[in-house]
Amino acid sequence: MTFLKKMAVTVAIAASILTTTAAQAKDFRIGLITPPNHIWTLTAQEFGKELEEKSSGKHKLAVFPAQQLGNEAQMMQQLQTGALDMGFLTLAEISNRVPEFGAFYAPFLVDNIDQAAKLLKSEEATKLLGELPAKAGVVGVGYAMAGMRQVLSRSAVKGPEDIKGKKIRITPFEPIKDFYNEIGAAPTPLPLPAVYDALANGQVDALDMDFDSILVLKFYERADNLMISNHMMFPMIGVVSGKVWAQLSDEDKQLIQTLMKAHLDKVIEKFAAQEKDQEKQLRDLKLTVTEADRAVFNDVVSKWEAMWKEKSKGALDTLKQAAEKAKAQ
Repeated sequence: MTFLKKMAVTVAIAASILTTTAAQAKDFRIGLITPPNHIWTLTAQEFGKELEEKSSGKHKLAVFPAQQLGNEAQMMQQLQTGALDMGFLTLAEISNRVPEFGAFYAPFLVDNIDQAAKLLKSEEATKLLGELPAKAGVVGVGYAMAGMRQVLSRSAVKGPEDIKGKKIRITPFEPIKDFYNEIGAAPTPLPLPAVYDALANGQVDALDMDFDSILVLKFYERADNLMISNHMMFPMIGVVSGKVWAQLSDEDKQLIQTLMKAHLDKVIEKFAAQEKDQEKQLRDLKLTVTEADRAVFNDVVSKWEAMWKEKSKGALDTLKQAAEKAKAQ
């Protein structure tokens, strides 16, 4: 081979390497429903910064909070087609498509946020992620969460009888709809950015909400009655489009999986660490505070579990066993 031919081959190989590298480099997009100042959104931004650093600038991540890319149902469709790369989504929308995940919303599955954190990191919870590629077209990287659910209302609430007939804002998914339908309330789905005004103008009477959102979004300004019940955990899941995942190199898959999972774990730790302090902050606001436990909701819980034992295809029993382990630790 002549020198010129060798040079031509070398240049061709170098060009091929550069083309491959360029093809692998990607500006990812991640969608969320939470507002810019929410922990989930801030965590997505932190994940993006680290992804860019650890990939030496090859990958970047644009964060789209507050339903800029649509609601979760719309974002799931985009994830399935590959139009959206990643999402930090409530398990609500996942459970609408893969009913097994509805079991995470079992009323009083756990007693507190520390038990919820342990459950989300359990082997049983991790194993369920394997259902997602075939059934939902996404790859589940790991779980995070918001705080435990409470009821904030315009009038005093002590238990199911006081919620009956009231319009209560919920995240739109079947497990929580079934819970409030069994109570006899009127579950009213609303996007998070619309909740403050809806509470102010009487469009809803109460909210199913966690301490963090009540404080950060100042919902307490429009409702001064808080029932602390810890009646439901509220998991989040980090996902990657299955079509996007299939195009990534093994190295990039490992990088994204490792970094995203680490940041999701930090969300769990943040919510667990701040829960007691946020409860104190709300009590200090001189709200009318009541407390309720599973015994108050026992009939509703029994009916919900009977319904979802079949719907969740065995996942409810599996997660209840995992929850018992979490309580015993």
